Amino acid sequence: MNEEKIQEMQILEQKLQNTILQKQAFQMELAETDAALIELENSGDEVYKVIGQLMLKSEKSKIKEELINKQKILQLRTSALEKQENSFTEQLEKLREEMMNSEK
Repeated sequence: MNEEKIQEMQILEQKLQNTILQKQAFQMELAETDAALIELENSGDEVYKVIGQLMLKSEKSKIKEELINKQKILQLRTSALEKQENSFTEQLEKLREEMMNSEK
């Protein structure tokens, strides 16, 4: 019984670590997107977009719309990962409590 719980805890801890890493990656991308939006607001009318190895002139409003949409998606993903992280943390805490109580 305890071995099963230990194994379950290890799996949950792995899932939690993966979730945290994914959340951090999305948070970094979100910070970059936020910074790009600020730069876009402070720039003139002539803006460029990097596509692959090309830098193409683009409409400021179009780039702003793309960045805002990307920002919303990243915020949703980050929020979903935070909920998942909290769920894994709660499950781990329950398992730890069960194991401690079973040892008594």
